[in-house]
Amino acid sequence: MTPTSTDNAVTDDQPFEDPTLLASAIAGLAADKKATDIVALDLRGVSGFTDVFVVCTGNTDRQVKAIHDSIHKGLKDDHRMLPRRVEGLTESRWVLMDYWDAVVHVFTPDTREYYRLEQLWGDVPRIEIDPAVLGSGPAVDEPDADA
Repeated sequence: MTPTSTDNAVTDDQPFEDPTLLASAIAGLAADKKATDIVALDLRGVSGFTDVFVVCTGNTDRQVKAIHDSIHKGLKDDHRMLPRRVEGLTESRWVLMDYWDAVVHVFTPDTREYYRLEQLWGDVPRIEIDPAVLGSGPAVDEPDADA
């Protein structure tokens, strides 16, 4: 991927002392735009560049852009956080948003299947996202409790 946008106006505030809370906030903002298969991976102790990956899917390029916009606006307005870097926004098949402690990956279905990040990082623990955060839309990659 080539960089399409860089935003150096990151605030010094660290509103989320625990990166799992940041992952939860990101997951909720993605769910607001009907993102599917939302997964948060705990990379602490494994990666030196971030603590958490949040991975989700939008059905179309347009929905991927809308998910990006929701996360960007929500973290900016509610927590005064801007991404350090955003890549892939022009084509919107794989948008990467770097929030230092969390890196967000928003994919179209084919692109997510091709890169298979969850398999690449398959040995790291998943972070449980509170279902209430995800609302009533399609949610996380978890089995149905009634099944």
